[in-house]
Amino acid sequence: MATTYNRAIRKLVVGFGNLFNNITLVRYNPDETEQQRFIVPIAYAGKEKYAQRLAFDPDLDKKAAMSLPRMSYEMTGLDYDASRKQNTNFKTFTKTSVGVKSQYNPVPYNFDFSLYIYVRNIEDGTQIIEHILPFFTPDYTIKLNLIPEMGIVKEIPILLNRATHEIEYEGDRDSDTRMVIWTLNFTVKGFIFGQTSSTGLITRSITNILSDNKYGDVLASLGAGNGTYQEGETIYQGFSINTATATATVVSWSNNQLRLTNIAGNFVSSAVVTGLTTNAQYNFGSFTVVPLEHAQIDITPNPSTANANSSYTYTTTITETDDDMISGDLMVQFGTEDLTTEIGAVDLLNNRNEQ
Repeated sequence: MATTYNRAIRKLVVGFGNLFNNITLVRYNPDETEQQRFIVPIAYAGKEKYAQRLAFDPDLDKKAAMSLPRMSYEMTGLDYDASRKQNTNFKTFTKTSVGVKSQYNPVPYNFDFSLYIYVRNIEDGTQIIEHILPFFTPDYTIKLNLIPEMGIVKEIPILLNRATHEIEYEGDRDSDTRMVIWTLNFTVKGFIFGQTSSTGLITRSITNILSDNKYGDVLASLGAGNGTYQEGETIYQGFSINTATATATVVSWSNNQLRLTNIAGNFVSSAVVTGLTTNAQYNFGSFTVVPLEHAQIDITPNPSTANANSSYTYTTTITETDDDMISGDLMVQFGTEDLTTEIGAVDLLNNRNEQ
């Protein structure tokens, strides 16, 4: 089995992190004039890793400005989302330089992410939070090119579930050294994709146009009886033809199979079917409808070796067999088309007199 790696999860992780990689923090003087401005760094890491690194730094006090504020994020889990399930039998198709590729619909998953904000004081933390919260109402949508070779670009909603904070003190209880940690929990509504595969081309299309039950023949299976029905004779159920509850005309008779047309009334199972001319009698069993074929539309490309990237013409042959329609075959030549273009058979029939 071929391996596949679409990097869909990696793209979700990178896309989520990029939302927060340009947050600017401004510190102010007591008179509210700007003192300094800098971008808050962010990295992919768990809260414990950063908390321990900051807690055990022997020079924490001296390098506080270099260590904090910071942000980190991580993916904490994923769950299947049945509410967004699509028909997994449907495929997406695209043309490539080597032909046509296809891929089944993706599987929806909810990815849990946590964003951690590490600050030294409350003011820095609330300022960063106010940079983030207004964009989530409660979700924010990003657009990701998940499968470039298939041209699949998805809009991915990111839902903010909750924001909490905690304060951790370092050293003894009288120490002023502390770290404020904000934790924001998100749900990213993403997708997991299967592998792509090369797909064969449809090089011939045949469409049959048939009548419905009203105009079709019936093939009846008969039980025990005697005699031989004749083509064209009338058969009936009832005491006589004048009081018959059902009548029909025989099209053919062979091996207890009676093909009927011009049906009137309802034939009843296990009742005798009598031939008006031959007086043949058999018990009526079951029946199936044999629809009448009105026309057949046969479409082929020219040349037959054309592929998705070829220029070609195609030929449509319409064969009409119903007496109510124009008999004979119709050959139509069309111009250059894309092989993946769908052809409307009904339109060809409606416009056949114009060809």
